[in-house]
Amino acid sequence: MGAQLRVYRQKIRSATTTKKITRAMELISASRIQKAQGRMTAALPYSRAVTRAVSAVATYSNIDHPLLTESEKPVRAAMVIFTSDRGLAGAFSSQVLREAGDLRARLEGEGKEVVNYVVGRKAVGNFAFRQRAVEQAWTGNTDQPQFETAKDIATTLIERFVKDSAEGGVDEIHIVYNRFVSLVTQSPEVVRVLPLEVVEGVDEPGDTEVFPLYEFEPEPDDVLDALLPVYIENRIFTAMLQSAASEHAARQKAMKSASDNADKLIQKYTTLSNNARQAEITQQISEIVGGADALVSAK
Repeated sequence: MGAQLRVYRQKIRSATTTKKITRAMELISASRIQKAQGRMTAALPYSRAVTRAVSAVATYSNIDHPLLTESEKPVRAAMVIFTSDRGLAGAFSSQVLREAGDLRARLEGEGKEVVNYVVGRKAVGNFAFRQRAVEQAWTGNTDQPQFETAKDIATTLIERFVKDSAEGGVDEIHIVYNRFVSLVTQSPEVVRVLPLEVVEGVDEPGDTEVFPLYEFEPEPDDVLDALLPVYIENRIFTAMLQSAASEHAARQKAMKSASDNADKLIQKYTTLSNNARQAEITQQISEIVGGADALVSAK
């Protein structure tokens, strides 16, 4: 009984230590998610303005730009997967990788070769484990995205897109990331960024909103040459901000669940420890009573 009681007490101490760690990580994620949401909100007006500007040029000018023109027979597609550098975030990375697997199957079913670009150590480790080739990887600061990283990714993708297919270029570029819906829900999302698909389009202004009028100077081609790289950089950076906020929310939820499980374990082992202690006391009393009865019988 004594050995069993020591085992239960050791498990209680281990669960208590684990709870302290998970609780601290939960609080850290809760504080960081506010900053991540603030960055998302701050970037939204600029993102909308760039989208509207590109929409206006693409809609009101009849030109064939390389970043707007779809290939007649696409043979190669690039896929950029955004995961995290660290674990302990529940299904955050796994659901993105699962969505990327579905996209890969669909693209390969259409007869396209898939070129992989990954962001985050979790994606790097997954592709290494599955022995799949990675064209280029970016790691570090996935929970605190930097615009320089987004610019580097966008530059790499545009260079690969404008290259001819016979020379190793790609005809399509897709990004896969977690979209921040709420603190509870983070939804994996697939977006084709090239050839360009303008998300918002050009809508008619409402009663309370007046859209700006655009004049193209010197030429629409030059305007698109300047705007489209900025637009792609913005789309990549927006995906990184969404992914970072989703990572913090997923980690907070996972750590809260771990803390709750630790509470349940502590309660369970405390009950078992009390039962073992009571059984030990009962056994000792029984031995004392039995010894006393034996002495009385001997007299």
